[in-house]
Amino acid sequence: MHHHGYLWTGPKARFDDEALRRPPHPDPPPAGSRPELIERYRRVAAEFSTSDLPPLETAYWLVKPRSSVRGTWDEAKEAAVWLGERLAEYAPRFASESDRDTTRLARLVNAAAGRLHAGADVSYGCYLERPSYLSLAVVTCSPNRAIPDLACPCAWSSGQGAT
Repeated sequence: MHHHGYLWTGPKARFDDEALRRPPHPDPPPAGSRPELIERYRRVAAEFSTSDLPPLETAYWLVKPRSSVRGTWDEAKEAAVWLGERLAEYAPRFASESDRDTTRLARLVNAAAGRLHAGADVSYGCYLERPSYLSLAVVTCSPNRAIPDLACPCAWSSGQGAT
């Protein structure tokens, strides 16, 4: 088991485009469906795995481009440290002062370490200076507990660390 880290920042309006944040349905719309429904399905089928948008289900980060991986770690604690460093890096830009509280951030990192150690995924999001959004995720891989059939996105080597 190992962990991959992901980070996305961008306009809140783009983050809200949920159609591109969920995988396409396994079955296309039936013949004779409205043209806009067929076009939407084609767009999502073509763009979901190539889009840098954070997926609604954290495990689906594993199908995103390999270039989306910001780091890979053997140990849950190392992945949690990366998460904490990113939270500290972006904290001055958090829209809410309560989100910047260092005690709160430390609790988030400690909770993340425990969840990752147990094989779960971790995902945090925060509004930045308007109208931006920060999405951070650490996904447990090989296998992922939520969706075990998802393949590892990297030719992974032990101890790779943050990239």
